[in-house]
Amino acid sequence: MTFPGYFVSFEGGDGSGKTTQARLLGQWLGEVTGREVVLTREPGGTPLGAELRRLVLHGDHVDARAEALLYAADRAHHVATVVRPALARGAVVITDRYLDSSVAYQAGGRELSEEDVEGLSLWATHGLLPDVTVLLDVDPEVSAARLSGEPDRLERAGQDFHRRARETFLRRAAAEPARWVVIDAAAPLEDVQAQIRVDVAARLDLTPVVEEAAAVAAPELPPGTVSEPAEELDEPEGVAGGLPGGFPGGVPGDGVAGDAVAGDAR
Repeated sequence: MTFPGYFVSFEGGDGSGKTTQARLLGQWLGEVTGREVVLTREPGGTPLGAELRRLVLHGDHVDARAEALLYAADRAHHVATVVRPALARGAVVITDRYLDSSVAYQAGGRELSEEDVEGLSLWATHGLLPDVTVLLDVDPEVSAARLSGEPDRLERAGQDFHRRARETFLRRAAAEPARWVVIDAAAPLEDVQAQIRVDVAARLDLTPVVEEAAAVAAPELPPGTVSEPAEELDEPEGVAGGLPGGFPGGVPGDGVAGDAVAGDAR
């Protein structure tokens, strides 16, 4: 089924900067397209998802197969109640994690069957895939050094786990270059955002704004029509102390907590 809206997912390891970069891209796309922008996340993009997030990331031990099923359940509800309705009304939906995270973490990291994990999520979402998937690639040791606060279950999984997850992300990106954009997340924040804008604009065929997307220094953007999270993310991303370069003032919550989705976007 083809939707009038645009669907963009952000993938990458914990601490890669997904929350910050997704918010900045959403602000920019809202300005240049005039569309509603819905920022969301998995797990946790709905009240049910927030509870599943608490259980799977901060609860007791969860078997790998049970973990995969919980993520798929969250994804099914999230797509049915948030993503598809927003796309149907022509919005830009930007999600912090989607199907590919399950494949990377539960198949790559937990070493379950990649075919089974992917098939489960495709069934849960009626086969919905993003128009563009942005992979913020960074060495797991670098991303781990960026994290602060008490680590969750996945963050405690160890370097071998996160190495396998990264390798899975990169392998999937190489196999499907029409959907994926791979960005070096170790680059300066403003350079990362500039490259994301160029590549996403090109993939969405926003040809009138591709040249503008190439500007390294982004303008200060008005809040616009962006549905944002009401709760903080558990994943601290971005650069502590505000954003450098062409992003004066920073983005509230970045570097410490992150984004959730406004209740009216659920």
